[in-house]
Order: sequence, then C-alpha cells, then structure tokens
Amino acid sequence: MVSVSAVASIAAPSAPAAIRPSVKLPAWLEVAKPRLIPLLLATTVGGMALTAAWPLDPVRLLCTLVGGSMASAAAGVLNCLWEQELDGRMQRTSRRALPSGRLAQRQAFGLAVALTVGSVLVLVLGVNALAASLALLGLCSYVLLYTALLKPRTTQNIVIGGMAGAIPPLVGAAAATGHLGWSSWWLFSLVMVWTPAHFWALALLLHEDYRSVGIPMLPVVKGLTVTARAIGRYSWATVALSLAGVVALPSGGWLYGLLVLPFNARLLQLSTSLSEDPGDPRRARSLFRWSIFYLFGICLLLVLARTPLASAVHPAALLAAALHLAPAAAA
Repeated sequence: MVSVSAVASIAAPSAPAAIRPSVKLPAWLEVAKPRLIPLLLATTVGGMALTAAWPLDPVRLLCTLVGGSMASAAAGVLNCLWEQELDGRMQRTSRRALPSGRLAQRQAFGLAVALTVGSVLVLVLGVNALAASLALLGLCSYVLLYTALLKPRTTQNIVIGGMAGAIPPLVGAAAATGHLGWSSWWLFSLVMVWTPAHFWALALLLHEDYRSVGIPMLPVVKGLTVTARAIGRYSWATVALSLAGVVALPSGGWLYGLLVLPFNARLLQLSTSLSEDPGDPRRARSLFRWSIFYLFGICLLLVLARTPLASAVHPAALLAAALHLAPAAAA
C-alpha cells in the first residue's frame, strides 16, 4: 500500500528545490518515507466514501488508516534497503540513513518486518482479512513488481507499477464493506491513469539523474518531447475517467461532478503548457505539484459528496433556486 511517487526519493544534487526534503528526519523515520503516506490515506478514505457504508465506524476507520500507514512505511523501508547501493552513488542521496551508515541494514530490516506484521495484525483484528490482504498486496507490488522488476528494465515501469499506488482505494472499500464493488475499481483505475502523468512530470525534472545511474525512465530513453506528449494523453485519460465519479458515488454525484470541473481544467491547462516547452523545469514542476493537489482534491470531493447536505439537496432544486433568484437580482 504505497504510492509510486516514492521513487521521487531517488534525486541527485541538482534536484529541484520543490521536491527536496525541508526537514531532517531521524534515521528510522526517514527510511519509512512518511511524507508519502498522507496521499495514500486520502485515496483510502476516497475508497470508503464510494461505498454505501459511509461514514465508517470511527474505530474501524482508525484501524484502517493506522494499518495502511504501517504497510506503506514498511514498503518505504524495504525500498530503501533494495536501493541502498543506488542511493550511495548519488551525492545527495548518499547522505540518507542507510548509505551514510546512520542506520544499519539489520535495524532497517527489523523495522520493516515489525511494521508489516503490525499492519497485518491491526487490519485483520480491527478491520477484516480482505483489507489486510490488499494492503499486503500493495506492499509486495511496490517492492517486488515496481522496484525490483520493472523500474530498472522498462520505460513503462510506472504505468504497470502504478498498481501499487492504486491499491489503497480498494483497501478503503474492503474496510467499509468487506467486498469490492465496481466503484472501488473505478477509483483504482483513476489512480492508475493519473500516476504516469504525475510521475513523468517529476521524471522530466530528474531525467539527468536517472540517466547517470542507468534507470530507463521515459524521458531518458525517449526524450522530453515524447514524454510531454505521453503526459498529455494520460492527463486527458485522467480527466475523462474522473467524470465517471458522478455515477460511481452512491449519492451526491452531482456535487462531485460540478466541483471536479475546475480541477480537470487546470490539469489540462498545465499539461498543454508543458507540451509547448517540455524542457522548461518550471512547467514540469507546476504540473507535478498540481497532480498531487489534484488527487487530494478528488478524494476530498468524494467525501464532500457524501455529506448530509450534498445528499439532501437535489440538483434540480438547486437549479430552480438559481433561476428564481436570477430575475430578482436583475430587478
């Protein structure tokens, strides 16, 4: 249960300030990559909001978020262990906990095991076995499928490996109902198509760093222009798929559909701007930042759509009220 954005941690000295860590964390916490967890939890809550069981029992909700956080942290530690040698070859990342020797491999592995076991126990005992299994699947898919298998071998690593970051919505739905409905698979698919545009914007900023260590990211192999075009295609796919949330929500879909429009417009605006000048780091950085805010925003809209007010007010009544007020305002 971990976002593919975690690979942003492989940044060289020239990494843009926008993605540099601003706070020095203790070694044991640094390897858990806590900055990446909030977005995973947001998509988990988004998956819960798509079910008829919303809102969730507070204890079950807490167990889901704690268990999911532990699974994500365990994946982060295992990722750091796997890429310790790679991090050591870069000046900035060489100061990280494992390459610098501030944390021993044995300690990191023990932490990963403890977090994994703790996550499974919390989710099995406090939620259900399906949620626990899916969280464990997310962990394994990130560490084994993406980090170990795909990342060093193919430019499509993030397209396929994005599955790891798309699993949290399934965990949320499983926590809420004990099964996976089609709406949870919609949010899974949305995160999958969102991931390439999000990550390739970052890869444009770090393409020289990836080139220096032989990681075949798309801008390294195909160039900046091809990458910008691919970002544009995935941005359009993200926008199109996001609109299905209108019918995926059990209630309040009209509110979600209305409020998601400016989010989509901004995403398309930034991706179009990037395609006009793929070599401009400011444009890539703006798109990368917005893509994070975009996914947070989608999940927030899903939650807002399930509030009592959104469920009580019918769109036809809202339109009628607007038409009634318009003449009065004109007068």
